Amino acid sequence: MPYDASLDECVFTKAFEDEAGKLVVSVYSYNKGTRKLQITRENRVSGELRFTKLGRMTKQEVEAVLPLIQEAMKFLD
Repeated sequence: MPYDASLDECVFTKAFEDEAGKLVVSVYSYNKGTRKLQITRENRVSGELRFTKLGRMTKQEVEAVLPLIQEAMKFLD
């Protein structure tokens, strides 16, 4: 079964943004299934935000995202 964006429901989303870009913590449920946590990175390139692989995180990023993860856990089944 191919991915269908219309079945992907965002239950929670919050972001941390700094001069380098943005980290977004979200909880999604696909086709009313198990809710799952997703963390994405968007780097600032020529003033625009562009999606990129999350990769490794700095201590500052972890400290900023950790409260968002704890908040998102309330939305996980």
